[in-house]
Amino acid sequence: MKRVSLVVIATMLFAVSCSDETTVFSDFQSDVVLESSESILLNGIVYDNAGVLDITDEDTISGKSSKSREEQPAGDYPLTLVAQIKAPSRSGVENLTASHVDLDGDYAYVSYNTVEDGYSGALDIINISNPNNPRITGRIFYLNADINSVKYDSGYLYAAGGFDSEKSATIDMNSFVAKIPVSSGRFDIRNISYGFQEGFNATDVKTTASSILVTSGKDGYLKSYAKKDLTAENEEAYEDLRSLSLQGSSIAVLNAATGIQILDDSFNVINEISINADFGDFAKRTLDYSENKIVVSEGSQGAGVYDVMSGSLLERVPILINPDGVNQNDIVTNAVALNDKVLLMANGGAGLCLSESQDNNDTNLVGIIELEGSINYVASKGDYIFAASGKAGLQIIKLNRPSESLEASCANVPLYNGRRNLTVNTGENLAYRGSKRFNNVNVNGELLLCGSWTVSNATNINESAVFAMRGTYVVGRNNKRKNVTINKDAVFKVEGNLTIYGDLILNDGATIEFLGSDSVVNIFGSVRKAATAEVKGNFDDVRNKF
Repeated sequence: MKRVSLVVIATMLFAVSCSDETTVFSDFQSDVVLESSESILLNGIVYDNAGVLDITDEDTISGKSSKSREEQPAGDYPLTLVAQIKAPSRSGVENLTASHVDLDGDYAYVSYNTVEDGYSGALDIINISNPNNPRITGRIFYLNADINSVKYDSGYLYAAGGFDSEKSATIDMNSFVAKIPVSSGRFDIRNISYGFQEGFNATDVKTTASSILVTSGKDGYLKSYAKKDLTAENEEAYEDLRSLSLQGSSIAVLNAATGIQILDDSFNVINEISINADFGDFAKRTLDYSENKIVVSEGSQGAGVYDVMSGSLLERVPILINPDGVNQNDIVTNAVALNDKVLLMANGGAGLCLSESQDNNDTNLVGIIELEGSINYVASKGDYIFAASGKAGLQIIKLNRPSESLEASCANVPLYNGRRNLTVNTGENLAYRGSKRFNNVNVNGELLLCGSWTVSNATNINESAVFAMRGTYVVGRNNKRKNVTINKDAVFKVEGNLTIYGDLILNDGATIEFLGSDSVVNIFGSVRKAATAEVKGNFDDVRNKF
C-alpha cells in the first residue's frame, strides 16, 4: 500500500456534484483500458500446481509428533488447488500483485496494485460457476492507478484506490472510489463514475442497502457515498484506517493508530477496542466481523480475536512457523478471513494458516496449507478460498465440503477415523463417510467412501476388488501426477465428481461404472484402457479423455 498512486488525466471531463467534497467523473476515461484479447484471458488460468493440497499440522511443525507419515491419522480438510490466476501485465502496467478479492454468486472480483515505485493496477472478473473450469471473463487496466479493494453489489463493482493529486489540475484529494458497471462477467468502461476523499490512499470499500463506505489511510476518513450518484453523505476523520467490516447495522473499522472502533450507521462510536500492535506503515491489514467477535490481522503478533461487546481479547492466534531463509519483515499476518468455523490467516512468507473456531471461543490450529509464494491476502466464501500470493498471482482453493444432501444420504455410514494410508484387505467389506485427506488408498476387498476425499498418491483397486465412491474424490497434483489403477476384474463405481491428476488405467476385465446422470470426471492425464475393460454409465467428461 503506497502513499499516492493515480495520475488523473488532465483532459478527463468531470462534473462536480452538489457536495463540494465529492467530485464525480462520469465520462469515458482514457487511463482505463479494457483487455479485448480472449486468448490472453483464456491463458491467464494456470493449472501447473493444481490438485491435492496437504496441510502440515501443528504437531509436525513443532516436532511434537513421533508418528511416521504412514502412522498419522487421515487429515481433515480435503482441500484442492483448482487453478492459479496469473497476475495481469501489459506495456506500462507491470509488477502487479493481487490486493483484494470479493466473491458474489458465480463470480470472483479481484483487484491488483503495484508494491514497487510506479503506479498501476488492474481488475479481473473470474467465473467460478464450474469449479473444474474457472474462466477470466473480464479485465481492465488502470494505467496510473493502484486498486486496493473491491466490492460487487447489484450490477456494479466498487473499486477503492489512490492517485497522485499533485499531477492533477483539478483534484487535491488522493483517495478515490470507482463505480464500474458490470454485467454477465463483463466490464462496461463507458460509464465509470468516481468519488474522491482525503487520505493518502483508499484502503477498503463496503456497501449497504443505499450507501458505499470507503476508508482511507494516513490522515484519511471513513466516508459514505450515495449509491445512486456517489454524492457525499457523511464522513469522519481518522489517523490511519486500514479496513472495515459490516455486521447488520454496525460498522467495525481498524485504525492502525489505536485499534478497533464499532460504529452505528451514523458513524457514532458504540465501542472501542484498543490494540497494542505494530501494524506497519502503509501495509495491508484486515479485520473480519462475525456475530459476537472480531478477528484482526496484527502483523508479527498473528491474529487477535476480540469480543465485540466487552472489547476483551479472547485469544491471540500466533504465526505457526518461522521458515528459514525468509525475511522476518515478511513473516506477518497481512489478512484474516472467517468462513463458518474456519479461520484463515495470510501470514506472508509463513504461508496460509488454517484454524478451526471452537464452540467455547477457542481456536484450534490445524496447520499450514501447502501453497507456494508469500501469502498477502485471503478471502473465503462458500466452498472457496482465494489466496493472493504476490507476483505468483491468485490461488483458487476448493474446500470440498460435502453438500447437505450428500451428508444426509451418508448419515447411516460410520465416520472414518483411521490412518492416512487406507488399505482394505481381501475379504473385508468396509464403508465410511466423512471428509479426509489420504496418502494412499489400496483396495483388495470392498470399499464404500461417501463424502469428500483427497489422495496425495496413488489409488489401486486390485484384482476382483470393488471400490464405490459417492461425493468427491481427487487424486494427485498436476506437478506430481498419480494414477488410479483398476486391475483385473476389479470395479470402480463413481457417483459424483472424480478428478485425477494423472492417468486412469483400466487393465484386463476392469470396469469403471458411473452411477446416476450427474457424475463428472476430470482427468489431466490419459485414459489407458485394455481391450477387455469396460466403461459404463453416463458422465460429463470435462477434458474429453474418453
